[in-house]
Amino acid sequence: MLTASFEKYVLQFKSPSGTSRGILRTKDTYFITLNNGKNTAIGEAALFRGLSADDVPNYEEKLATVCNEIAFYKDNYHETLKQFPSIVFGLEQAFLKLKNKADFCFDNDFTVGKKGIPINGLIWMGTETFMQKQIEDKLKQGFHCIKMKIGAIGFDKEIALLKNLREKFSAKKLELRVDANGAFAPNEAMEKLQELAQLQLHSIEQPIKQGQQNEMEKLCASTPLPIALDEELIGIFELKEKQALLDKIKPQYIILKPALVGGFISCDEWIKLAEERNIGWWITSALESNIGLDAIAQYTASKSTSMYQGLGTGQLFTNNTPSTLSIIDARLWRLI
Repeated sequence: MLTASFEKYVLQFKSPSGTSRGILRTKDTYFITLNNGKNTAIGEAALFRGLSADDVPNYEEKLATVCNEIAFYKDNYHETLKQFPSIVFGLEQAFLKLKNKADFCFDNDFTVGKKGIPINGLIWMGTETFMQKQIEDKLKQGFHCIKMKIGAIGFDKEIALLKNLREKFSAKKLELRVDANGAFAPNEAMEKLQELAQLQLHSIEQPIKQGQQNEMEKLCASTPLPIALDEELIGIFELKEKQALLDKIKPQYIILKPALVGGFISCDEWIKLAEERNIGWWITSALESNIGLDAIAQYTASKSTSMYQGLGTGQLFTNNTPSTLSIIDARLWRLI
């Protein structure tokens, strides 16, 4: 007999982490445990407060209902729980583990420790000194792709940091990405994109806030710098909605966060649509615990892509779950 339960877990940041949405000190997440009488499996329903489409008052009530009625949901959760993408993500992990009768979701060279995934080094917002220190640390660690969050300390200061990096390392030596998290106003975005483009950046994520499709369409049509949609994908559940979004905005890239877009099957759908339209993509984690991060990394490794991926390192939290994940030569490895 299949049974399910869940528990809330509060991840504690080692130090406050800055984004354009504010300072993060803790991160709520939920662990779903499935048991079929023979095996037990855990998946992470990685809710992101203030960002997830399913950040609603009755979230825990819904989780309880799903667990109490798991026999009903087990065969149809991808459809019936579309409005709760983080729950779909958690169930997907647990069911894949039960199916595999093991503590992994996808069986590939990464999962068994034979291959690493190239990832970007993430620079969190903060003071200029703090951000510069992070950059220096990432370079010492051998990262060839740096992604910097911008939109908090002032554009001039952020440009100065990026210029300093580019003066030391050419675009062939160091790939630079920026993530604006919607920080630019539509009427100033193009001017800022033009200034950023002079630094030979790889791309910019979400220059303006999501939900402004006409403005984003105009930017993507004439941008001097490739634009990647990120938050724009959140809350888009139906296939026709996904098609319409890509056909209207025509971005250069999309960024897939499984916990926010509805799990791996939804990511597969986005990837198929993107590739049909010659839109690039990569996969990013979103402050999951090591349980969710491990699953996302396994999924990422199952895809044929040589791009740098935006996977976390599991090192942000003081009380993260046990993990075999490790960073070696700017690649994420699963050491078995």
